Amino acid sequence: MELAGKNILVVGLARTGVAVVRFLAARGARVTVTDLRDEAALAGPLGELAGLPVTYVLGRHAEADFAAADTVVVSPGVPQESPYLQAARDAGREVITEIELASRFIAASMVAITGTNGKTTTTTLTGEIFSACGFRTFVGGNIGNPLIELVESGEAVERVVVEISSFQLEWISAFRPTVAVLLNITEDHLDRYATFQEYIDAKARVFENQGAADWAVLNMDDPIVAGFAGRIGAAVFPMSQRQELAEGIFHRSGVITFRHAGREERFPTERFRITGVHNIENIMASLAAALLLGCDAPRARAAVEAFGGLPHRMELVRELAGVRYYEDSKATNVGSVEKALASFTGITLIAGGKDKGGSYAPLAPLVQERVRHMILIGEAKERMARELGHLTDTRMAATLEEAVALAAELAVPGEVVLFSPACSSFDMFRDYEERAQRFRAAVNGLAGGGTP
Repeated sequence: MELAGKNILVVGLARTGVAVVRFLAARGARVTVTDLRDEAALAGPLGELAGLPVTYVLGRHAEADFAAADTVVVSPGVPQESPYLQAARDAGREVITEIELASRFIAASMVAITGTNGKTTTTTLTGEIFSACGFRTFVGGNIGNPLIELVESGEAVERVVVEISSFQLEWISAFRPTVAVLLNITEDHLDRYATFQEYIDAKARVFENQGAADWAVLNMDDPIVAGFAGRIGAAVFPMSQRQELAEGIFHRSGVITFRHAGREERFPTERFRITGVHNIENIMASLAAALLLGCDAPRARAAVEAFGGLPHRMELVRELAGVRYYEDSKATNVGSVEKALASFTGITLIAGGKDKGGSYAPLAPLVQERVRHMILIGEAKERMARELGHLTDTRMAATLEEAVALAAELAVPGEVVLFSPACSSFDMFRDYEERAQRFRAAVNGLAGGGTP
């Protein structure tokens, strides 16, 4: 992609936008930045770009800028139906996201990981396995470092592992991972997509440019994911916790088995530090991607056994009076909470937050079977109570702290208190991390004191 002298419009000046601007300016592009925030709100990013030959249009967007650009690099937060992006398309201009731009300058083998749940854990673990097996590895994308930062740095790497969101996939045109992993698809982001099918279609774009020399790792236990097997150009590498596979990776009786082209590798799970059905799924996906791209089994196994998981995903905060308190603030959708509920019985569930538009009905069987008490908070609590409240003892709380105190009264020794919201955090908190810290503080403030 030739950039020198090209008119490039960068939409949005968050961390990724700043990295894109630096990269484009260094390559000789004529860069214009547009952001709806004003100069005062953007003081930090503007300071990082001080001295670069960049034109700024702040506090507003202008359709003329979108129509005049050779290429528009858009933040994933901007919806496809934006009239400004439509103006660019009407003028025949190319609209792409940062991952598409960056991928055009990357030669190393790439693993792209997407799905509704488990992306971050799987991406991080895959990177750990590659590094443990001696490959110079970059890990980023939708987590941590934007992909463009790798290109900007000029660092020579052998493997690239990226977490990819549906938003990032909306504007790809040539993005082609060597291995694409689709973990699962459940309802999510229906506040962004008009239908569930639109969300599914966005996720499926990760396979769009793959060919027969590439791999698609598909979770065959998810019927939507399994349905892609006959419709994509990549070679399918299946994974399952429900069936033994002659070719693929599967879990049976505490052992993960990898089978490919006559090779068989076995990975007993007893020494794994992360547990639960969802994490077995994540581990299988990571091992599949890593082994397909040259990792050896003993070092891969050691990397998995050393991996302790990520913050805010089913973390044990403390045990008090025989009750274990788990923080799962990253569970911002129904599919993630399903996996959490499947991991325990005797649950006092704290859930709720900002509603994302999907149905809570998939939780019904698990709530009825495993949840003894449910405490609901946030904007979504009334709707959640209508859909699930009749299935178990259900209470309402005005704050997260009140919910924790009530849970401590209700739970008995041998049970668990699980904070797994099924909603985003933005009604009551800055983000899921602040929500997590508030839960942890409330739990550690219960009678008996203690620390995480």
